[in-house]
Amino acid sequence: MAELERRIAQGRGDEAADLVLRGGRVFDLITGELLDGDVAICGDTIVGICADYEGREVLDVSGLILVPGFIDTHLHIESSLVTPFEFDRCVAPRGVTTAICDPHEIANVIGAAGIRYFQAASRHALMDIRVQLSSCVPSTDMETAGAALSAADLAALMGDPSGIGLAEFMNYPGVIHRDPGAMAKLRLFAGGHVDGHCPLLSGKDLNAYVAAGISTEHEATSAAEALEKLRKGMRVLIREGSVSKDLHALQPLLSERTAPYMCLCTDDRNPLDIAEHGHLDYMIRELIALGTPPLAAYRAATLSAAEAFGLKDRGQIAPGKRADIVAVDSLEGCHAALVLCAGRVVDDAAFAARETIPPVGRGSVKAPRLAPASFRTRANREETDVIGIRVGQILTDHLHADIPIVDGDKAPDPGRDLVRIAVVERHGINGNIATGFVKGFGMTAGAIASTVCHDHHNIACVGVDYGDMALAANRLSEIEGGFVVAGGGKVLAELALPVAGLMSLEPFEAVRDRLVELRNAARSLGVTLPEPFLQLAFLALPVIPALKITDRGMVDVTRFEIIG
Repeated sequence: MAELERRIAQGRGDEAADLVLRGGRVFDLITGELLDGDVAICGDTIVGICADYEGREVLDVSGLILVPGFIDTHLHIESSLVTPFEFDRCVAPRGVTTAICDPHEIANVIGAAGIRYFQAASRHALMDIRVQLSSCVPSTDMETAGAALSAADLAALMGDPSGIGLAEFMNYPGVIHRDPGAMAKLRLFAGGHVDGHCPLLSGKDLNAYVAAGISTEHEATSAAEALEKLRKGMRVLIREGSVSKDLHALQPLLSERTAPYMCLCTDDRNPLDIAEHGHLDYMIRELIALGTPPLAAYRAATLSAAEAFGLKDRGQIAPGKRADIVAVDSLEGCHAALVLCAGRVVDDAAFAARETIPPVGRGSVKAPRLAPASFRTRANREETDVIGIRVGQILTDHLHADIPIVDGDKAPDPGRDLVRIAVVERHGINGNIATGFVKGFGMTAGAIASTVCHDHHNIACVGVDYGDMALAANRLSEIEGGFVVAGGGKVLAELALPVAGLMSLEPFEAVRDRLVELRNAARSLGVTLPEPFLQLAFLALPVIPALKITDRGMVDVTRFEIIG
């Protein structure tokens, strides 16, 4: 019998369903009711609910509540520090059945080959990995990336089954001031989905940005900012990552009235945070604990997300929808006891049966050999621009401090929490080294270095001892990228990320354990930040206000210019 006829026959009960979930209750995301009856599945599609069904296979889900699979509406899988296959194994058992990713981290290192890697990987994952095409590689012209993608380059990548549209358009000045390159990319995706990225944009500038056809946005950090974006027709994605934590600020805005236009995303979340707290399951628990109605929280995580990104085949447990189903202990607990991705049970056997593909981007760290003197700051005035960290945000403050010049250098001053930050070009293009100051690490000794450095992914290094900074940064070249903590002339902890300097080849459990060691090593240097490594990475992203640093110097993001 043909597939269509089989679905109809199994939905009507004329033949046994391929799979039946029996004994649970379905959470109806339209009415908010809990519905009794079996759930019948034919292949990858739900064909019946609210009735008794016979099945070739029957799974007992008594005492559990069945909800649609969760949809992460914006993330960079590379920032989970593992390959797409390990990310799949890490979060699908928690109920994440669709991940809408932007592979611009790897694209900034190796270009279109990185996007093609994700497109190919998506065909073998249990979860549905949707690969947006990266709009801003590099994010601006104020940094040195390993690659650049034009509209013509993106056109060659279009048409893959994993695609939805154009990923976050970070160069919002390029949009509102009609930069020809930005206009070419927007025209290429006219009428399709274009994801947004416009932190703190407001008023007529926001009007102009939305008028360009950009419909979703995840950078709102206050309820007032999110409300203006909602009023202007954008779908707001509540973000809770390892560094960017906006859930508490935006939670009061999420209600049953607004839920159809709000979604959930993680953007950047590492395996240690996932192990200790969770992924989208954590966000749902936290929202409900803060007073969000369960119907609103689950809508944002499922149906609203599907609608926002045009995925009409999912987001509900209803006939004709993709069989992405999570059986949870309770709506408030949101602990997954069973997960189905397209009708397949997510378990060790299913992961073992997947095919994988070889990694890409090996040998991508081509930084110059560094000496302690490489980190000196050349200056002729004591007044100094300082990056001020905001804990839990990737926004920074533009601070100023008077730092004395001694022997031609402004030295770190841990007593005032003024430590050196440096960005070293590592793609083998120009060998640029830029230095500056940052406040907020609490560091009193040693150094931390990383090749996870948004979005150009050069080497970012922060420290109070130039020798340890050189040791940590040079070690990154030896291990093909990753994270290194150094102190007292020794490497204290490290995590190798040889896939483009961004992802490990190890299981996510091993990465989680290394992150514990790195966190402890950072704390031994006095670091007070909960997540110092990704916090460091975002200090080099020149599209997030207010002050950042790239390999070309300090960047005043408000003015969108390099200031030294």
